[in-house]
Amino acid sequence: MILQALVEYYDRRSALEQGALAPPGWEWKPLPFLIEITPEGGFVQIVDTRVPDGKRLRAKEFRVPQSVKRSVNVAPYLLWDSAEYALGIPVRNNPERVAKYHAAFIANIVERFGETPADRGVAALLGFLADPPLDQIRADANWPEFDKANNPFIGFRLAGQSELVGDGEIPCETSENEDLGMCLVSGRKASIARLHGSLKGVRGGNTSGTTLVGFNRDAFKSYGHDQGDNAPIGEEAAFKYAKALNDLLAFDSRRKAWLGESTFVFWAERAADELVERGVGDLFSDSAPDDPDRGGGGIRELLVATSDGSWSAMPDGHGRFYVLGLAPNLARVAVRTWTVASAEQIAQRLLDHFTDIEIVKPAFAREHPSVLRLLRSVALKGEDKHIPPNLQGEVAYAVLTGRPYPITLLAAAIRRSCAEGDVTPDRAALMKAVINRHRRASGEAREELSVALDTANADPAYRLGRLFAALERAQETASPGLNATIRDRYYGAASSTPITVFPRLLGLKNHHIAKIASPNTRAWLERVIGEIVDGIPKIPAHLSLIQQGDFAIGYYHQRQDFFRKRTSEGESN
Repeated sequence: MILQALVEYYDRRSALEQGALAPPGWEWKPLPFLIEITPEGGFVQIVDTRVPDGKRLRAKEFRVPQSVKRSVNVAPYLLWDSAEYALGIPVRNNPERVAKYHAAFIANIVERFGETPADRGVAALLGFLADPPLDQIRADANWPEFDKANNPFIGFRLAGQSELVGDGEIPCETSENEDLGMCLVSGRKASIARLHGSLKGVRGGNTSGTTLVGFNRDAFKSYGHDQGDNAPIGEEAAFKYAKALNDLLAFDSRRKAWLGESTFVFWAERAADELVERGVGDLFSDSAPDDPDRGGGGIRELLVATSDGSWSAMPDGHGRFYVLGLAPNLARVAVRTWTVASAEQIAQRLLDHFTDIEIVKPAFAREHPSVLRLLRSVALKGEDKHIPPNLQGEVAYAVLTGRPYPITLLAAAIRRSCAEGDVTPDRAALMKAVINRHRRASGEAREELSVALDTANADPAYRLGRLFAALERAQETASPGLNATIRDRYYGAASSTPITVFPRLLGLKNHHIAKIASPNTRAWLERVIGEIVDGIPKIPAHLSLIQQGDFAIGYYHQRQDFFRKRTSEGESN
């Protein structure tokens, strides 16, 4: 199913976006430098294709013949390669080995095109490679940058031409496997691929590339089959799925997200559903420091289309949507998760997610925070490296499947709130979402936590949180400019073992209110605190994890309510 969906993605991108994915036998490759030659095979110049992209230089991509797998073996690419292979310039290896590389590079061209090629570009290249003018190359103005690049990939082109040498029809290479088998992807007889294409872009995977399907040990083989025969996939299908997955994993792909140790790729079956792709991409993308709201446009557009009903009116808007989670596993990648749903279901689940995390917040807070931004709120110092292991993948899975969020997310939010003595908007949003989905899934018959202050909520833990906020407000009003309030000293104990803290805090309340100069403010605080206390029959000795979440939401709601503008007498902020 996974490979079939990837092949369909390749066919769709190739048909609708010319040049987006290379045809069989080709690939798109960034080539930082080109060697320009004359039709007679003379050297003209080194061309630097790189352009500034932020703080780095990005090389231009060119369509080149498909590369082959290599590690320590001598395996040249056709018409393009590293400086050692293409020019015979020793950089990382000794001169004797580099001489073998260069000879194999030339032999590969002769084998594919013959000693007297009909293509004038290939003929000129063979003349140039017969005796590369290394002195002229080293004297070129761009040589210092070329040399600094440390064995860069290069291509060749004729002077005055924009295309690379050989950028056209090239002789088809005969498959080494002439045995036909039933392709598991297409369901048709086909030449079975022995080796499958390398994948790059999986976080933690080998820099030289990994594979999704591979058999390189006897323990992985069955019934005497060798290599790809253990999972017969036609060469065309193997090429297409690898190309599609590499496109999804590309550096600038908007259909990819890194969450912890997992790499997620996602795509819609139909072009009409790309709105969902943009929404999911923004949900899992990270905002830039200079543009914290970057990436929210796709979410807003999708949520509006989903909530106002215009999504259902979109033509062909209900195709399948795929989410593939990958993790490194030595030379391979392991499939962590595979989710298939309709685009409409994914859109609705995103709407449900933002409905669940919706909570009253300051005007400056981001309206639709990404998953990574939310998870940073439960990490030490807000750093990605301190986000609890596996939590990112579990939260992403909960969002995309509509299942309950992991209870460990609630524990992390409570732990961070107690450690810092603060319930931030993002932490409050997460706690509210976890608790509501947990109660919804367990069938608990009780009203869900609301977006803003709910004075009718009689839950003791929620009311204790409100009470703690009111007592803190009394202290702040009595002694403006305090460096630390009761929240800094008592929040952790108040939210877990309230009986040990609240009797003392209620005693201090009278002292704080007595110091307030305004009679109206004193009366207002007494009324608020009295209304809250009347709904608490007994202060409990301990609060469970869920109840600690209720406490935090009650505290946060009451705190935010104090900061809203008031018009009634005595209720100024």
